[in-house]
Amino acid sequence: MNLKERLHAHLKEIVRLRDPYLDSAGHFFVQQYIRRQFGQWGTVEIHEFEVRNQTHKNLILNLPGKKVTKKPRPPILIGAHYDAVPGTPGADDNATGVAVLLELAKIFASEPPKSPVRLVAFDMEEYGLIGSDRYANELQQQGEKLRLMLSLEMLGYCDASPNSQVYPPGLKYFYPNRGNFIALVGNLTTIPDLINLSHRFRKIGTPCQWLPVFNRGKMIRQTRLSDHAPFWDRNYPAIMVTDTSFLRNPHYHQPSDTIESLDLDFLTGVCQGLVAGIKRL
Repeated sequence: MNLKERLHAHLKEIVRLRDPYLDSAGHFFVQQYIRRQFGQWGTVEIHEFEVRNQTHKNLILNLPGKKVTKKPRPPILIGAHYDAVPGTPGADDNATGVAVLLELAKIFASEPPKSPVRLVAFDMEEYGLIGSDRYANELQQQGEKLRLMLSLEMLGYCDASPNSQVYPPGLKYFYPNRGNFIALVGNLTTIPDLINLSHRFRKIGTPCQWLPVFNRGKMIRQTRLSDHAPFWDRNYPAIMVTDTSFLRNPHYHQPSDTIESLDLDFLTGVCQGLVAGIKRL
């Protein structure tokens, strides 16, 4: 299978009702699917945390980078949440992010980038970024450094129609009104990476826009609505990779968020752009 076909195959397994409380069977199925896929490439670590007297799990796969320097490089952490809100199969939100995460595991297991890569499937994002917050807090307490954190948050919805893209107040004057690009949103320390990643996306043919934010994104609330925000709050360099979610996708948190609503060519281009960009970080 080619990349597009592999992404589609992942989506067919992940896209289902999977709220951790109301759809626990679907949630468990997807959790085990991710665990099996990660397990092909190395030992899967489980980061457990308690919410409402129930144990939840972040799934972690560490892959080595190229041994090009004597001094160890800090890892690039790439995360995507696998839970969904009740009543939606969550194709774009966030099966697309998980599908790309699984393909990055496959690709970087055989073609290591310069830095080590840590792939994390986060749970409980929809309940307030709980999984990523607990994990980021643990990293901070341990004093662990990261080269960069990338949050894959909705990657597969594309609409090239005029005025299909909306923005928080003020931003529409600086960005296109067609929703046919992938967006990169990072804190100020990531500006060089925003520039480099956007260049790689455009080079492989995927339109890309980037936005640096001040003060952990608190001036633009919409920029904080994914798993990168707990890393911003702890002063880690972090970027959200997104199709802009509800600012573009009318199926957000709806039963209509299905595979049929996605643009698989766009999703494939996003995955290819990430591979090209991460290899050069």
